[in-house]
Amino acid sequence: MTQSNDTPRRWLRRAGAARLEFGADYNPDQWPREVWDDDVRAMQEAGVTVVSLAIFSWARLEPREGVFDFAWLDEVMDLLHAGGITVDLATATASPPPWLTRKHPEILPVTRTGETLSPGARQHWRPTSPVFREHALRLVRELAVRYAEHPALVAWHVNNELGCHNVYDFSDDAARAFRLWLRERYDTVDALNHAWGTAFWSQRYDDFEEVLPPRLAASYPNPTQQLDFKRFSSDALKEHLRAERAVLRRITPEVPVTTNFMVMGETKGMNYADWAAEVDFVSNDHYVLPGPQARDELSFSANLTGNLAGGHPWFLMEHSTSAVNWQPVNVAKKPGEMARDALTHVAHGADAVCYFQWRQSKAGAEKYHSAMLPHAGTDSALFRDVVRLGERLRELAPLAGTDRRRAPVGIVFDWESWWVSELDSHPTDRLRYRQEALDWYTALLDLGIRADVVPPGAPLEEYRMLVAPILNVVPAELASRLQGYVAGGGHLVTTYFSGIVDEHDHVWLGGYPGALREVLGIRIEEFGPLLDHESVELDNGTTGTLWTDRIDVTGPDVEVLARYKTGEQAERAAVTRRTVGTGSASYVSTRLGPDGLGALLPALLGPAGVSGELPADLDGRVELTIRGDHWFLINRTDEPVDLASLAEPSLAPREVRVVRR
Repeated sequence: MTQSNDTPRRWLRRAGAARLEFGADYNPDQWPREVWDDDVRAMQEAGVTVVSLAIFSWARLEPREGVFDFAWLDEVMDLLHAGGITVDLATATASPPPWLTRKHPEILPVTRTGETLSPGARQHWRPTSPVFREHALRLVRELAVRYAEHPALVAWHVNNELGCHNVYDFSDDAARAFRLWLRERYDTVDALNHAWGTAFWSQRYDDFEEVLPPRLAASYPNPTQQLDFKRFSSDALKEHLRAERAVLRRITPEVPVTTNFMVMGETKGMNYADWAAEVDFVSNDHYVLPGPQARDELSFSANLTGNLAGGHPWFLMEHSTSAVNWQPVNVAKKPGEMARDALTHVAHGADAVCYFQWRQSKAGAEKYHSAMLPHAGTDSALFRDVVRLGERLRELAPLAGTDRRRAPVGIVFDWESWWVSELDSHPTDRLRYRQEALDWYTALLDLGIRADVVPPGAPLEEYRMLVAPILNVVPAELASRLQGYVAGGGHLVTTYFSGIVDEHDHVWLGGYPGALREVLGIRIEEFGPLLDHESVELDNGTTGTLWTDRIDVTGPDVEVLARYKTGEQAERAAVTRRTVGTGSASYVSTRLGPDGLGALLPALLGPAGVSGELPADLDGRVELTIRGDHWFLINRTDEPVDLASLAEPSLAPREVRVVRR
């Protein structure tokens, strides 16, 4: 559950006026000593205020077991401090050194097919390995003791991108830890058997010791076993975060602790709504993913990150100045895109804008990944853009510490529904949970409507309209909250494959959409997934793909907003709305995509009293985000946008204008 907006957050340990931080990962150990002075001078020119240091430096810090070399790090810390640059110091535990994996190969992760992953890349460690934990925490203690009082230290950076490559480990260590986790969750093996439905396929357990992770099996592994293993795997990484944090807080209680989430794209193994309360401030890494909704996905992820932080400021720990190196084709950013990307994160609450990395690497797997200081050096268009962005962030210093203004619409984003809706042995394997949520976000942006992307634990009652796409997992408590939301005058919109199962992935019986059937006033007997080449036409002029439902209207107060014109469901309801007092509950039974949703949304927004806050001529072209009394006007296009209706000069292509209103 996310923290509420009233929960205080700690920020960087530093004196002086509030500011928007600017910086990058810094890897001086990749470079000879004479380069470091040049780095600090160029950082000062760029306006860098903070760097994340020593993220992948374990092999340099502890070159042999129990032998530590801090001399180089002492010098870097002192050099940065003398240059007026603060340090978010990493615990350096992300990648074990070669001596550790050679001596203890049992720390290496194991895949579901039984293959042991070798060292040679990064994150080659088991989250549940007691051997790895012992060595990692020893390093954390050494770092904390040595740098506790260093004036450059403003925050601790636990590990790095926890779970990016090792979220699912199927080793014997994981099996033992999974069984302990299950004992704590269920207490008795009978309770586990009930939750997992083990009467099916003769899977009944007589002892917890019989349970294994869902390794490669002859057919589909038990679906609730898969769900619980996902929960366990997220918790195992969270426990590692807690273990490092405990050491840091014991030795340096006044220094805030964070770790970088990865709220972006299809990274879904870590339940960040559950993790958010574990850090002193939320941090995130985000990289733009190519595609027609690339810019909207950035906004969506920044928005969700801001709401994981309870609406409070957060730290953008990594993004890219230009091209990355890990996509099939890595395209450089267009003029203005670097600033627009950064300022969109700021619009959604980021009080720190940082990059991977400061100086572009000369060697290694990420040498073609862009940086603040590129291979071309300071005499480059990219570095000049970096300098201009640093100046812009200094101008925006009054924003620091301000909260985002709540939007009128909330889009509910639930990690467990994401996990469950995309499991195997389902009506279709084409369903993509996050894409459906992103489509609603894009459609609302196209109409000029601000929306917050929020976890189910957020204060949902504060939104005039709630969109809950593919809310597949609905425990009784959440169903009751949503019913109360509608009864209290809220306007709920949900979609196909919602309300289907409880927290054990057990189907709510009696017809679909299960737990939401009564509040919606409809009943569905069978799902109607569509084949790849199939689509259906609706009588409102839109086209549906992926899914249809054969809806029976059961409530006399249900209005049919759109019907199917073609397909097996022709003439039957496709979109419904049930009015409940001053509230309503609506259901969309097919995937309409951003354009189709845009055509439908006015009929859903009207009863909720939601309309755009910008002049209609800007709809679709300008995204509005509000922090405190500052309006961010973000040009979503590659063309100039006339702002005469706001009495403002035109927006240049990809420009972000910040206006105090």
